[in-house]
Amino acid sequence: MAGYEEFVHLGYKPKNTDVLAQFRVKVPSWETKERCFGAVASESSIGTWTELKKVHYKYVPQVAAKVYKTEKESAKSYWIKIAYPEKHFELGNIAQYIASIGGNDFGMKAVDALRLHDIQFTKNAVKAFPGPRLGIKGARKMFNEKKRPFMLSVAKPKVGMTTAEHKHVGWQIWTGGLDLLKDDENLTHQWFNPFQRRVTETLALREKAEKLTGEKKSYLINVTAPTFQEMEKRAKFAAKMGGEYVMIDICASGWTAVQSLRELCRDLGLAIHAHRAFHGAFTRNPHHGMSMILTAKLARLAGVDNLHIGTAGIGKLVGSREEVVQIEDEITETDHHLNEMIRKITHPTVLPNPKLHTLGQEWYGMKETFPVSSGGLHPGVVEDVLDRLGTDIMLQLGGGVHGHPQGSYAGAKAMREAVEAYLDGVSVEHAAKTSKELAEALQHWGKMHPK
Repeated sequence: MAGYEEFVHLGYKPKNTDVLAQFRVKVPSWETKERCFGAVASESSIGTWTELKKVHYKYVPQVAAKVYKTEKESAKSYWIKIAYPEKHFELGNIAQYIASIGGNDFGMKAVDALRLHDIQFTKNAVKAFPGPRLGIKGARKMFNEKKRPFMLSVAKPKVGMTTAEHKHVGWQIWTGGLDLLKDDENLTHQWFNPFQRRVTETLALREKAEKLTGEKKSYLINVTAPTFQEMEKRAKFAAKMGGEYVMIDICASGWTAVQSLRELCRDLGLAIHAHRAFHGAFTRNPHHGMSMILTAKLARLAGVDNLHIGTAGIGKLVGSREEVVQIEDEITETDHHLNEMIRKITHPTVLPNPKLHTLGQEWYGMKETFPVSSGGLHPGVVEDVLDRLGTDIMLQLGGGVHGHPQGSYAGAKAMREAVEAYLDGVSVEHAAKTSKELAEALQHWGKMHPK
């Protein structure tokens, strides 16, 4: 096996059996760019730091990666594309894809910084994954709601409430007009709010809220646990008590846990709500780590039904409008080539944003993941969010409901009124003339974008 430079094959035309990866790489001042690029391809496929003598293995050359395209960004920063033969991977194994393509590359001296920005999977690769169980249409059928954005809220403060306090918040937001109560990322099984008691009592109250309102309500139950055996027990208990959803912290739990939970939920008839807590540790730095766009794509492959994507530059979390819209596209597109054709016809002057450096993905009929916009939302910014992300969205509010001057019930009513106003084509200011809860929310927050 040869040195790093031998993995650079500029001009190579990828095959439809190649998995493609896009990296952003910063070349060290002491290194040549060819050796730096090759080091990434080498370490993520078959190479090592020195040449191996007198070895001739039959299959090794067939799984070698190739750097086939480079684009200079600045003096030492480049975008590179690498092709990996499909047979390099174990189909259906996200952990192995990441361990292979990411591998040791991020810690190598041969790169000053490295960002795995996107992966384009082959047809065989996509078909090996189950994808979401419900899709957007399935979720809308469950709630008998064809048009309106779904609204959910996490109880705030997110941790520290007793079970009685927690379920009371659920009652307030359900009867105030929201669809789902959500556990937050750090609420699992604590002594003041133990898992089984919380699930039992909250779902019992949910049934009463449905009878009172005449609307479907649900609860996103966090089953994140120390072991998968415990996660399995919690998911089975949620199903036994009549729950429709479980929630998992996908980045903290890992892809193997997510994929295992998806298999379990297939048998239990449960949908999966994915919280992305901790993603910023590796997605926020644009020059190092892995992008949220790719994280979202992997989540769809793994089979989560809902995924938090950000607020398109409106709320408290980092994520530009362009990036969040791209994430939404990645998890909701069903036919990439058809959508591209439609865009060219309907928006002939709108070109793809070259700064995003995405590879695109054909999904071969896989169901969509329902996007969730969250992080600093309140009724005053509903118009802005829906203008940017559309109405096939879930809107998650925490402080924007419970921080209402009159409490959680009024906050939920204000949010419902803001969404209904948008669907009716009227401004929130106009709707506030007949809704004291919405009027108070606007007086309290206005249209501020939290920081």
